[in-house]
Amino acid sequence: MSLASLRFHSVKRRVAAADTAALHFGMSARLRVTVWNENVHERRNPIVAKIYPKGMHSCIADALMIDNNVEVRTATLHDPEHGLTEKVLEQTDVLTWWGHVAHGEVADAIVDRAIKRIWQGMGFIALHSSHYSKIFKRLMGTSCSLTWREAGEKERVWVCNPAHPIARGINRYFEIENSEMYGEPFAIPAPDEIVFISWFEGGDVFRSGCTWKRGNGKIFYFAPGHEMYPIFFNPNVQLVLRNAVRWAAPDAARWIDSCPQIPISEACEPLEQKGPRMHKEGEEGYR
Repeated sequence: MSLASLRFHSVKRRVAAADTAALHFGMSARLRVTVWNENVHERRNPIVAKIYPKGMHSCIADALMIDNNVEVRTATLHDPEHGLTEKVLEQTDVLTWWGHVAHGEVADAIVDRAIKRIWQGMGFIALHSSHYSKIFKRLMGTSCSLTWREAGEKERVWVCNPAHPIARGINRYFEIENSEMYGEPFAIPAPDEIVFISWFEGGDVFRSGCTWKRGNGKIFYFAPGHEMYPIFFNPNVQLVLRNAVRWAAPDAARWIDSCPQIPISEACEPLEQKGPRMHKEGEEGYR
C-alpha cells in the first residue's frame, strides 16, 4: 500500500472515530440543518459543473448526512424566497451558507429574516467566499475584506485549539492539495475563538476558522471551499463541517428580541409616574 493510501485510510479512521464520539456528545435529538448555496457557478462554469454536477450544496449535504443524527435540507438562490421561507427557517437549527458571484442578488428581506433567527439562536456557518455575503457582513459589522490569489497552491490548515469541538478528530494540521489563497489582513471583528489558521504555499497565512456569538446564535466562518477544486470532498473538510454544525446547534431556549414596554403597574417595586410620556400605556416604541 502506498504512503498516500495509508494517509487516506488513517484520515478515514480518525474521521469515523470522531463522528462516533460526537454521536454520544449531547446529541439526543436530530439536528435540523439547511444547506444554502447560490448555485450559480455550477450552472455557468463547466469546470465547476464537472466537479459538482449536483451542486456544492448536494456535496455538503451528503457529507453532513453521514451523521445519522442530522436531518438536512438544501436551498438555493433560485428557489422561491431563496428557499428560506419563514417555515423553513423556523425548522432550521443550523444554516450553512455558500455564496460568491451573486451576493447582490440575495433579497434584503431574506437576509433580515435569517439574521432574526440567528439572534434567536439558530447557528450559522459561513463558507469560503461567503465572507462577502450580505448576511455575514451584517453580522460582523465590518467590510470582511481580505487578500486573495488563484494559483492552485497547497493549503495547510493548522489546528489552533485541539480541544475545540469543531477541531475534534483533526490532527495538528491537514492539507488541501489545491486551493485559493485567502490572506491577511482579514477585516473582521476580533473572533471569540480562532480554531484554524491556514498557511499557503506562497507563504501567506489566514485565520481560516473563526467563531463569534451574535444574540443567542453561534457563528463559524470556515475559509476552505473554492469552487474550482473538489475541496468539499476532502474528508477532513467534511469532518470540520459535521463538527461545526454540532457546535453551532442551539443550546438554550429561543431568545425573542421583542423590546416590550413594561407597564408601571408591573415594575418590581412600587412606582408612580413622575414625568411626561412619549408613549401611551401598551404602545410600541419607535423602531
